[in-house]
Amino acid sequence: MSIILAVFCALMTFLIICLIILGVKKAQSTNVEYRLRRHNIAEVKVKEKEPLARRIYQLIRRLARPFSAWDASRNLDFKLRQAGIPLYGAEFIIIAIVGSLIVALVSYIVTMNIFSAPAIGILVPLILWSWLSILIRRRRNAFTEQLGDCLTTVANALRAGYSFQQAMDVVAKEMEPPISTEFARVMTDIAMGVTLESALDQMNRRVGSPDFDLVVTAVLIQREVGGNLAQILDTISDTINERIRMKREINALTAQGRLSAWVLIALPIFMAAFCWTFNKDQMMVFVTEETGRYAIIFAILMEIFGYIVIQKIVDIEV
Repeated sequence: MSIILAVFCALMTFLIICLIILGVKKAQSTNVEYRLRRHNIAEVKVKEKEPLARRIYQLIRRLARPFSAWDASRNLDFKLRQAGIPLYGAEFIIIAIVGSLIVALVSYIVTMNIFSAPAIGILVPLILWSWLSILIRRRRNAFTEQLGDCLTTVANALRAGYSFQQAMDVVAKEMEPPISTEFARVMTDIAMGVTLESALDQMNRRVGSPDFDLVVTAVLIQREVGGNLAQILDTISDTINERIRMKREINALTAQGRLSAWVLIALPIFMAAFCWTFNKDQMMVFVTEETGRYAIIFAILMEIFGYIVIQKIVDIEV
């Protein structure tokens, strides 16, 4: 029971950290200093009544300065930009460390076990990293879903007499995030003196979408050799839309397999909880006996193996 309480404390701490990040993001959305700092412009002091989220962020920034030179924090900078989280890698590391310490302390208070507390505390960075990976994947998928309409908008703007940069500005102003955010960042980079080719290449690395890589390649080739860019973008848009339609059909056909993977994981857990509730003496064999503990470990490994195999079967590349 104490372990369950400790895990519950870890999850609650993770939710609190998420709320802090969302609060910081909301506080920064209209903050001049932050927007300039993201583009490496000297900081300016904005005299205003600071909300609680901004004060927390200022404290995180001060604690994160010693970690800013780490290679790991720089790699995290790129990951956070991919996820659309307005934090630096060093700041994310500080949040993970503080969260781990809080969870470990609460776990020790609950369990009074000095050995289990660090193990529970490690859950925080693992959960944060998993959460970051999920956000990156969701943002990339959302970007790809919008890409076909984006290319159609750019092609129509080119036919109307706009330049390519003006067409990108239309996308940044008229479409929804995340694609509008990415194109707005490209326009900001160009306004700061970065070449169009470099800005598009940086955006391509941030997004990490094979479909957008095709778009960037086509645009760069057209700028070198010429051609009807509007027609090229229309062709690519049709290809991307067809690929998205095919992915949706595959997801519909493989839904049963993906659901089977989750049932495979959830069913033994629910059955174990049911048996523990109504026949605890029999389930204690898996805790007190060495053979029972080996059986639990083997069952968990087979669960993981089965889940991975099912995911490999239903994961069809288009």
